[in-house]
Amino acid sequence: MMLKVVLNGIIITGVIMMAFACQTRERQTPPDAEKQPKTDTLFGDVRVDNYYWLRNRDSAKVLDYLKAENEYAASVMEPTKDLQNKLYDEMLGRIKETDLSVPVKKDNYFYYTRTEEGKQYPIHCRKKGSLEADEEVILDENLLAKGHDYFNTGIFEVSPNHQLLAYSTDTTGGETYTIYVKDLTSGKMLNDRIPNTYYSVEWGNDDKTLFYNTLDDAKRPYSVYRHKLGQPVDKDELLYQEEDEKFFLDISKTRSNRYILLNMESKTTTEVRYLNADQPSGTFKLLQKRVPGMEYYVAHHSQYFYIYMNKDAINFKLVKTPVRQTAMENWQTVIPHRQNIMINGIDLFQDYIVVYERKDGLKQIHIREIGADKGYYIDFTEPAYATYAHSNPQFKSEWLRFTYTSLKTPNSVYEYNMRTQERILKKQKEVLGGYDPDDYQIERVYAKAVDGTKIPLSIIYKKGIEKNGNHPTLLYGYGSYGISVDPTFSSNRFSLIDRGFIYAIAHIRGGGEMGRPWYENGKMLNKKNTFNDFIACAEYLINQNYTNSRQLAIRGGSAGGLLMGAVMNQRPDLFEVVVAHVPFVDVINTMLDETIPLTVTEYEEWGNPNKEKYYHYMKSYAPYENVQKQKYPHILVTAGLNDPRVQYWEPAKWTAKLRDRKIDNNTLVLKTNMGAGHGGASGRYDYLKEKAYEFAFIIKYLDV
Repeated sequence: MMLKVVLNGIIITGVIMMAFACQTRERQTPPDAEKQPKTDTLFGDVRVDNYYWLRNRDSAKVLDYLKAENEYAASVMEPTKDLQNKLYDEMLGRIKETDLSVPVKKDNYFYYTRTEEGKQYPIHCRKKGSLEADEEVILDENLLAKGHDYFNTGIFEVSPNHQLLAYSTDTTGGETYTIYVKDLTSGKMLNDRIPNTYYSVEWGNDDKTLFYNTLDDAKRPYSVYRHKLGQPVDKDELLYQEEDEKFFLDISKTRSNRYILLNMESKTTTEVRYLNADQPSGTFKLLQKRVPGMEYYVAHHSQYFYIYMNKDAINFKLVKTPVRQTAMENWQTVIPHRQNIMINGIDLFQDYIVVYERKDGLKQIHIREIGADKGYYIDFTEPAYATYAHSNPQFKSEWLRFTYTSLKTPNSVYEYNMRTQERILKKQKEVLGGYDPDDYQIERVYAKAVDGTKIPLSIIYKKGIEKNGNHPTLLYGYGSYGISVDPTFSSNRFSLIDRGFIYAIAHIRGGGEMGRPWYENGKMLNKKNTFNDFIACAEYLINQNYTNSRQLAIRGGSAGGLLMGAVMNQRPDLFEVVVAHVPFVDVINTMLDETIPLTVTEYEEWGNPNKEKYYHYMKSYAPYENVQKQKYPHILVTAGLNDPRVQYWEPAKWTAKLRDRKIDNNTLVLKTNMGAGHGGASGRYDYLKEKAYEFAFIIKYLDV
């Protein structure tokens, strides 16, 4: 298809001329330059946005512009087609395409998913009574995905009597789901269809009542409805509506299956209401009214609610309270606050408490009997690893199931006897193609930030390489929302490592790796610590002779894309290649627009730019605001047209401004997925193609 559009002030016909237009050094005029830029004044500061027009997703000119950028990206990457195909084949060759998960026993059924060679999506199955029983396919996502470029399931909940399945689907990537109900006895679909829902739904114990949440105009999950099977959706009863725009609303069920919980959560404060699941027509009760700055999370056991909370306990402590006396004055300490250990979650069994903790940046599992004062920890030996709770639906069990992984150890599902401490490996993800973990070396090292703080890095490379400063290296970072980037396994990564790459993760402030203070010291008016920490990690890799600046690539997405934009504005000399996926780079404009999803809820993460101190601080680092007339690395930017979290125009505007300001001949491409959202392609094969594209870009411009 031949396009004739105005790109960077030049009328382009076809792909070859686009390549020239996008690479020219001279100052360029944005497309549709006849449109007036957006100008506003805040705190005496005049801001001009020349690319505001790109927000108009209904404009044919905007769509043509994005398509032209895609065609330019395709032309740039055309010489790497063979490499992309080779990378794709390598990554696919490590995957056992026909495989199944470890079955999970729930009552008298064993539930599992399996994949089949050539099919993009999983197939959900179960067996009744034993693993030798006949298989029952309860949902085949491949059939549902037919005719859709994008497909994703949101919720998947079987009713307590195992006769009904509630599931939801999204076919745009916009993260707005429709709930469907399937009769697992007959295989037929019920007439119940509930649109405009989010990621949570729960069954009442009567097997006839569904509780679900819906979205407001800013795509915030804010209301909970009760639906009786068979009744019209417009007759569903509104049970609660959260008016404070900083709060998201989520629905969950305790592992005891006794209570349904409404969880209201902002970035700093939570509130929980509860309902006896045996009485689904009842009224939700308030457990403890919200206290600004206090978070608490609830589980149930017998006559008590167990709660981990952070009032006067920045890393959280565990308390319990009688079900009939839930106010905070009744809370009794079970595990006190500890300065060097953070509580991340709990699982309650009939006889045991399992506490998921984090110490020195690594996850650990603490087990103790109900009522005991002390417990023990499960031993893990690698220097950098991660462990996660697996599905544990059986309340009356002494077996805990968890997943263990590291940079070189594939995901491994274990069953652990909490009484005898016996550990059984149920399944380790098989990596085909002769993979041997003993061929690789893991390191846990520390860079020193500008303020003296030690920043952990997790590193993997092939054994035997000499630290001579000449190895291509990919450094990954995120550093926001208290999210920890754990050193987990990815077989795809070895397409780089086996080519001599060093792969490193920077565990920078703003994440949660080193406890809650680590997060607090990388948000709001401390946000620049995140960027400085990442730069310190890059400098460490260079100074310790892992690599050099001409062979260093960096990668981050979403809030990690903000990181990419900030550090390359600050130190463009330090990196040769930057990959920014769906980057949150237009920080001020987005945070000033309360109609955009997530804006108000994120005032407690970034600050509110309507307040002067936050505005000026934000402006000092926001990537879009700080694009300079300077040389930049080679840059790959991705976007999703239907992305509700980072609107497509943020990377599009940022790319346009970079083209206007940068004074180098380095490559800058914007690749927009015109039929997906924040997570990119939904099918597993399509995902591998996107990963091969990214790796090919890195390899090409590091000249490996």
